[in-house]
Amino acid sequence: MKLKNIDKRLLTILLIVFVQMIGAAMALPILLLYAQRQFDISPRYNTLLLSSFFAAQFIAGPTIGRLSDKYGRIPVLIISQIGTVISFIMIGAAPNVTVLFIARILDGITGGNIIVAQAYITDITPPAKRTESLGYIFAAFGLGFVFGPALGGTLSAAFGPRIPFFMAAVAAALTVILTWFTLTETLTPEQRMKNRQARGGGISPSEVLRNAPLLAVLLIAFIGQFAMGMMQASFALFGDAVLFAGYSDRIVDLGIGILLAVVGLSQFLTQTLLIRRVLPRLGEANLVIIGSLLRGIGMFFLAIATAAWYGIPGSIFFPVGVGLMMPPLQSLSTRMVPDEVRGGVLGMYQSTVGLATIFSTALAGAIFALDPHYPYWLGMGLSLFALIPAYFFLKRPSHRPKPEETAVPK
Repeated sequence: MKLKNIDKRLLTILLIVFVQMIGAAMALPILLLYAQRQFDISPRYNTLLLSSFFAAQFIAGPTIGRLSDKYGRIPVLIISQIGTVISFIMIGAAPNVTVLFIARILDGITGGNIIVAQAYITDITPPAKRTESLGYIFAAFGLGFVFGPALGGTLSAAFGPRIPFFMAAVAAALTVILTWFTLTETLTPEQRMKNRQARGGGISPSEVLRNAPLLAVLLIAFIGQFAMGMMQASFALFGDAVLFAGYSDRIVDLGIGILLAVVGLSQFLTQTLLIRRVLPRLGEANLVIIGSLLRGIGMFFLAIATAAWYGIPGSIFFPVGVGLMMPPLQSLSTRMVPDEVRGGVLGMYQSTVGLATIFSTALAGAIFALDPHYPYWLGMGLSLFALIPAYFFLKRPSHRPKPEETAVPK
């Protein structure tokens, strides 16, 4: 896709996601180290900071998606962004652990930013181009993580551990301004009214169970995300305990930031250069299989790591696998339901991912406490296990999504 041919609204929403991810990438990679050093939280309970966010997002995700279907993308996007601003300010000013948890839960409840951004993109993109367009969301994610972690580590080392969270709040506030002044609503009043009248604007669990292709996608996403949650919850602690063991806190922060920048760059290059070239040749289901395999390889390098250099291949293979796997899954999910519930199904998809992350991040701390390498062995096994439903889904042509077959019955 040439830049001049890209819808300007797509470029705007990608800029908004990028700015937000700069803020999140400055703060979240060092959140667990911040909690550990400032409030002396053990790894077993530290990772619950992540679980609390995803638990709140799991509960609120479908509602956020449905609200955007009913009342428009822009107002819901702005409200969710404001919640993120408040959350980062609370973390930076937190006097105790309780405030940290409240802030993370608040961000989870209002954290529909990405869900609504994805729904916005599906509104302005024809079905045949959705995988590529949703891939640009992951590219914006990746680019944010190229600069954010290194910037957050530098700010933390130079000005103290609280500064990155306040800077993240500033970045999130900028996205509110960008959304308010630059984005136009994609749903007409007539569409919003139709969505409000369409079965409550949602999709019920029984309908998901009857929609075999959608159910398969959600299962694959759950398994794959569980592995990713293991990495998310333990990577900073793993870097401190294994990859950069024996170094000063400043070197640990910078080292983790650099590795996460490698993760971001790998994901960005995957979305901007790789996926649009291989998608027409391989198809969405094949990309899901290849992505799962590459994620498992990345986890393997971390599982056997004894020094910092092991983090480099792990930080390359893993995000490339994520970049190849996740956009096709999201695109498939939106083509399996009627247009009036696209936001709702993306919310359900996000809640499925969130549910996997809740369990994986909650367990990661306890597993990490047994041995820092165990979360990565488990994550590798789960990534490879995801190949089974992915291969089954690929080899069942009758289960591949076709708009006329996969629309949820009204």
